[in-house]
Amino acid sequence: MDRTTPLASGRDADVFALDGERVLRRNRDGRSPAAEAAVMEHVAAHGFPAPRVHSVEGPDLVMERLHGPSLLHAALAGEVTAEEAARIMADLQGRLHSLPAPGGAGALLHLDLHPDNIVLTGAGPVLIDWTNARTGEADLDVAMSALILAQVSLADTFPEPVSALAGAGLAAFLEHTGGDPARLLEAAVDLRAADPNLAPEEEAVLAAAAAAIRGRTAARP
Repeated sequence: MDRTTPLASGRDADVFALDGERVLRRNRDGRSPAAEAAVMEHVAAHGFPAPRVHSVEGPDLVMERLHGPSLLHAALAGEVTAEEAARIMADLQGRLHSLPAPGGAGALLHLDLHPDNIVLTGAGPVLIDWTNARTGEADLDVAMSALILAQVSLADTFPEPVSALAGAGLAAFLEHTGGDPARLLEAAVDLRAADPNLAPEEEAVLAAAAAAIRGRTAARP
């Protein structure tokens, strides 16, 4: 098993290919992914598309290896439109919020649902990266997804095709979501501002991103 070269690297974890069916994701800070794995097992048990968990040991999570492009890369390649990407996001989020939450209180929130965390497999879209998942009010999850799209559309750290796609995706997502992203927008802003992995350029556009969402939601019928 080659764990020397990451298959992918995120802001706080590396993913290594173990074989054609499994990957190992290792948290760099040594934190256990047990809580995240429990959420993934919970949603999978209720028929929601999440990677299958194989094992958890220390900072390592071994899970199903997914084959297919992320929704972001598929959209950038012209394989799906911004409208279609937004529909997929809204559909997955709505399905997630309809599941029974662990413990039975509130809705289950992903809090990082965006096109780069959705993989288009042969069996359909699968939602990944459940690190931030928790229970709460569904509108907070909707507000967070809208805020992430708005930030990407405004921050100058992203290539123009990504920014343009995020802007178009935000408009379409706000049309298709069944939630109210404005209701808990300030709470979402506070969560994003407290994220230690947030780039300075993204933090700098938080207020403008929130204003863009308010303006768009105020114009909704």
